[in-house]
Amino acid sequence: MPPYSFEKLDVWQKAKEFTVMIYTITSEFPNSEKFGLISQLRRAAVSVSSNIAEGSTRRSMKDQGRFYVMAYGSVVEMLNQLIISKELGYLGDVEYQKLRNEIEQLTAMINSLHKATLA
Repeated sequence: MPPYSFEKLDVWQKAKEFTVMIYTITSEFPNSEKFGLISQLRRAAVSVSSNIAEGSTRRSMKDQGRFYVMAYGSVVEMLNQLIISKELGYLGDVEYQKLRNEIEQLTAMINSLHKATLA
């Protein structure tokens, strides 16, 4: 079965892989965060790849761009939550830096995708 067009996008693949990373890392967070940071991080992570996928199906570039802006916002939301997680001691320095590097790559890719809709 051929993949949908969004499945071919490097940025969607990166976002999906990042979501798996977030799920794995948050599984180590304390249970007291089940309805707090764990839930917020996971929802924001899923939102990124979901918005990229949905945006890719829109007919107008302007409409596509709106979804890519939402995906970008969800990545920045995750960065905020990861900063808080680090300050609470749920993430070590190495783990945090790895995630931050992934976020920098992901935001650059989403930004490029969004710029393409403005052309």
